[in-house]
Amino acid sequence: MKKIIYPLMLLVTLTFNLNFAVAADNKPKTELTAEQKAELNRITSRVEEIRAMDKSNLSRAEKKELRKELKEMKKKANAIGGGVYLSVGAIIIIILLLILIL
Repeated sequence: MKKIIYPLMLLVTLTFNLNFAVAADNKPKTELTAEQKAELNRITSRVEEIRAMDKSNLSRAEKKELRKELKEMKKKANAIGGGVYLSVGAIIIIILLLILIL
């Protein structure tokens, strides 16, 4: 039984430490500048344009290019918008700790 519990405890401890280290690197939220708002609006309009597109007559390579473009735009939008993200593992551990404490 100890062979299972100790590695599991180590894994839980490391998971918490990694999540807090990532959260510490995040900058506090600030107001978006005018050019950031313009970039976000440009990304939003391009995504809407892609959604409205008829993709049934596109070739496989063209669809792949659209997916790449959408992924890049999503990364840019996330970088501009910021935010706080919790992993599923962190949420489960928080819930378990609350159950144990209460």
